[in-house]
Amino acid sequence: MKEEFLHHIWKHRLFTSHTIFDKEGKNIEIIDVGYHNHDAGPDFVNAKIKIGDTLWAGNVEIHIKSSDWNAHKHAENTAYNSVILHVVTENNADVFTSDGRKIPQIQLLFPKSLSEQWEKLATSTNKVSCSEQIHSVPNMLKISWLESLVIERLETKANRIEDLLEQNKNNWEETFYITLARSFGFGINNDPFEWLAKSLPLAYLGKHKDNILQIEALLLGQSGLLQLSDATDAYTVQLKKEYAFLQQKFSLTPIDGILFKMLRLRPANFPHIRLAQFAQLIHQSSKLFSHIVENPDYMTVKKLFSVSTSSYWETHYTFGESSAKRKKKLGEKAIDIILINTVVPILFAYAKRKNLEDLQEKAVHLLESCAAENNSIVRNWQEMGFQSDSAYNTQALIQLQRNYCDVKKCLYCRFGHKLLQLSLQP
Repeated sequence: MKEEFLHHIWKHRLFTSHTIFDKEGKNIEIIDVGYHNHDAGPDFVNAKIKIGDTLWAGNVEIHIKSSDWNAHKHAENTAYNSVILHVVTENNADVFTSDGRKIPQIQLLFPKSLSEQWEKLATSTNKVSCSEQIHSVPNMLKISWLESLVIERLETKANRIEDLLEQNKNNWEETFYITLARSFGFGINNDPFEWLAKSLPLAYLGKHKDNILQIEALLLGQSGLLQLSDATDAYTVQLKKEYAFLQQKFSLTPIDGILFKMLRLRPANFPHIRLAQFAQLIHQSSKLFSHIVENPDYMTVKKLFSVSTSSYWETHYTFGESSAKRKKKLGEKAIDIILINTVVPILFAYAKRKNLEDLQEKAVHLLESCAAENNSIVRNWQEMGFQSDSAYNTQALIQLQRNYCDVKKCLYCRFGHKLLQLSLQP
């Protein structure tokens, strides 16, 4: 048994009786369990406990055994002098504060069915611990929890964007550019794409945005991929000349090209192609973030990202190696991924910062307009009866899987909590 399970029982008042007698026969009534403290110090703060005829206000500490109080050296820590009640499952020792006050203790009693249900969840080897019981959870609870998870995911992404915005001195266009570059890594190359963007300010690209060759030279040169190539075709030679000039002009230091992963990638997803598409996007757009904020309509935004590559990349996937001619347009699925991972979160963050509730709703609506993602997480939940008709649903499921199921946070999940509640029913 873990302490966090006892915390859950205490927090949600799942114990057998609210009036308990301590070891010395004193009547102890739990009026208010207090607030769960996730920082240092006692487990629950501002609790109200009636001991005999006296109402006490203070903090509560919870352990498996009473002796854990001493094992954790709480008797030497003044932060625990405010504890008015020690809650345990096994009372095997008296406990005292650092100033010598004896702390009342109670043994936490709860039905065996509750611990058995917790044991099932905690020891399950399934990808989703409650997969065999999830059908017992009411549909309304499923819907409300998934709605909360979408917002939780957007809030988490918005916090990361806020950190990046601070690094960029509140420059939203720069922050959007870096976040957008990261999404062009399409998972496997996210980090090097972000490092590349951070090494190459948007303003430098802006000075040469009318010249696609120079934009490609800046991006492919800063990526370090250009330097790894010994190709001698006219385009590559010209690109190297352009980059040498621009590198000196802006005092640029490229990142290492070996940071980009290509193993097992489809050629259409090679970093060279994604950078060529990114170059085209910069070439044909101006103040992209501002345009999206002004009109975050799904079809309008999709059109902004409908880019291809320059002619060289229609017959190449890497430098110097010819291939059959093919238009390498950013596909529908790729655009949706960019909207899901970049456009929606940064719109949400911007709206939150500016207190624009209407724009926040539009960001969520944009997510609802994106096609449902198709990955192992989504497919697994689909087998359990969770159908997804848009990215709104799939983002909720991804948040649930990664932040609750994968790390066994069943006690913090509304599904897990409901199953524990159901175990108390006769």
